[in-house]
Amino acid sequence: MPWPPLILYSKPGCHLCEGLADKLRQIPEITLLEIRDITSNPSWWEQYQLKVPVLTLAGDPERPLPRPSPRLTVSQLRAWLEKQLR
Repeated sequence: MPWPPLILYSKPGCHLCEGLADKLRQIPEITLLEIRDITSNPSWWEQYQLKVPVLTLAGDPERPLPRPSPRLTVSQLRAWLEKQLR
């Protein structure tokens, strides 16, 4: 069963953001991943400039998830996300 839509707040040149985005794209249960560049929106910039990458569940309101370790493998990230979505 597909997971709920996810939003990843990131910025250009952020290696942690790029690494997380690459891993998320490899998880088949994620059918909708929106990547938002915080430099394109002043309110996102103000909120997330020192926090990216920030992963949230889409919705109103969005639900931020804890930051996963950048050392997680794709399978570990999948298991971590599965636990967060329960």
